[in-house]
Amino acid sequence: HAPVQLVTPLGDRFLSERLHDDLEQWVPQLTRRTVQAGHWIPRTRPDQLAAWITEFVTSVEDDRPRPAAGDRHAERFGGQLVLVTGAGSGIGRATALAFAEAGARVVAVDRNAEAAARTAESSRLAGAPAAWAETADVSDEQAMERLAAKVGAEYGVVDVLVNNAGIGLSGSFFDTTPEDWKKVLDINLWGVIHGCRLFGRRMAERGQGGHIVNVASAAAYQPSRALPAYSTSKAAVLMLSECLRAELAGQGIGVTAVCPGFVNTAITSTAHFAGVDAEEEKRLQRRVARIYGLRNYPPEKVATAILRAVARNEAVVPVTPEARGARVLSRFAPGLLRWIARVKPPV
Repeated sequence: HAPVQLVTPLGDRFLSERLHDDLEQWVPQLTRRTVQAGHWIPRTRPDQLAAWITEFVTSVEDDRPRPAAGDRHAERFGGQLVLVTGAGSGIGRATALAFAEAGARVVAVDRNAEAAARTAESSRLAGAPAAWAETADVSDEQAMERLAAKVGAEYGVVDVLVNNAGIGLSGSFFDTTPEDWKKVLDINLWGVIHGCRLFGRRMAERGQGGHIVNVASAAAYQPSRALPAYSTSKAAVLMLSECLRAELAGQGIGVTAVCPGFVNTAITSTAHFAGVDAEEEKRLQRRVARIYGLRNYPPEKVATAILRAVARNEAVVPVTPEARGARVLSRFAPGLLRWIARVKPPV
């Protein structure tokens, strides 16, 4: 009848996970947690244990619902500290809420303070033992340094970092101005670099592993005559992720590049179209938003793929069917992709 929390270190050389199979039949009120660590977790992961114990005891005393026994993600992410950029809407918001439902503590970062606050509040309602809203422009190096210092001092070392913030940019190469290039690279690429450098370094210095998720795009490996700048920024994110994965593997830090594809988010209605006037740009934004709306692939499915990728430590994750298909073609029939790239978009 007593609530029980079981914490299992996955790297334990002495005690196997199998020892706890079918424990639910003896302990109906069981909360399972798993941690990427060895046998002596009170010494190596005191921060994680303290967070789990505090959350568990508080939930029992307050009679709040706890993650269900056997929940596929609660075991892995419960009590962990997860930071998501671009968390005010779309994929970022859906990802923050998905981690919250798995019992993670969430830091929702967005340059829109009100949107970040809404996501943090929704995360608490979704089950996060704690959630905070922070405002930062990922392209601003000093702002990101201040964010990293504050998070480290007030919340702790991030266990999972999701570099999601990004913008869209469409238009031919010769219509794309140097200012357009700078803006898209500052946010889509440098924002990821800042996040990996500042939060990834703290993960490495802690020496207890972690995971970095960089949201790239199917455009990273699918060329398009209409997306030279955007595709370049996302291709760079994909290669950065692969390089970081190789460098950090020996420190127990996984790195995943997620390539969503056509997902129904606000990025379509705010994307910039180079080489057209303001009126034409608004028309194109409405047209693209309508096309994505008809496709209607929800950001929640991308969030599910992100949690699964972190749990499995996957390297590159194409999400939508078209993203998976383009990934296969890029490896086995690149010439066909190059031919498709020549087709003028229907906008």
